[in-house]
Amino acid sequence: MKHALSNRVALVTGASRGLGAAIARSLAESGAAVALNYFGSPEKAEALASELTRAGGRAATFKADVRDEQQVGQMVEAVESKFGPIDILVINATGPQPMLRLEDLTWRACLDQLEFFVKSPVLLVQATVPQMKRRRYGRIIQIGSEVFELGIPEFSNYVSAKGAQLGLSRSWARELAPFQITVNTVSPGWIPTERHANDPQSAKDAYAAEVPMRRMGVPNDVGTAVAFLASDAANFVTGQNIAVNGGKTLG
Repeated sequence: MKHALSNRVALVTGASRGLGAAIARSLAESGAAVALNYFGSPEKAEALASELTRAGGRAATFKADVRDEQQVGQMVEAVESKFGPIDILVINATGPQPMLRLEDLTWRACLDQLEFFVKSPVLLVQATVPQMKRRRYGRIIQIGSEVFELGIPEFSNYVSAKGAQLGLSRSWARELAPFQITVNTVSPGWIPTERHANDPQSAKDAYAAEVPMRRMGVPNDVGTAVAFLASDAANFVTGQNIAVNGGKTLG
């Protein structure tokens, strides 16, 4: 399903590969001008921008470390100069996600995750929300994870940061609702991307066996969920955590 986004501008962080690239494709297919943020993969970002442009879309790449306040501000200014005010902000960028036993957990390991899932969202929203308030329109969509609901062991550094990220969305949804700005979270299950290229098939099969739909999702499942939340069809949906995981967190 394609949603009418032809007059909208979207910024997707961490858009050069994986779920970010799938989200960018869905938004571009729906007609949005898509700003592709990247940090360490310029070739992939440029390839995606070319792909979307060849398909008739509007896309451009913007390098920034989304944990750095100055770089975030400069990126937002560059996007607005290229495409105009940002209507849709998709907060997706992430970094390494090491699994650590409690005995090996450090505060630094926790901070590494909080910088992506608390600091970065704060910087991005602060840079974009003033003009959204003035125009009384905006869509803020965070990419969360089912791990917060599942409480994955030996992963508390990541799980706790994802819980904090969800808390931001819920609080911001109430704060920004009077300005007609919606804030939602899309929480995927384990959806294989390039990041999981070396994961054993046995682990994927074991995970899929625990999913009510008895299969794993694909990146486009997340992309279409984001496109819906970005559209006018979802203009009365805010403060929600949409699980895209085949029902794994039911009950």
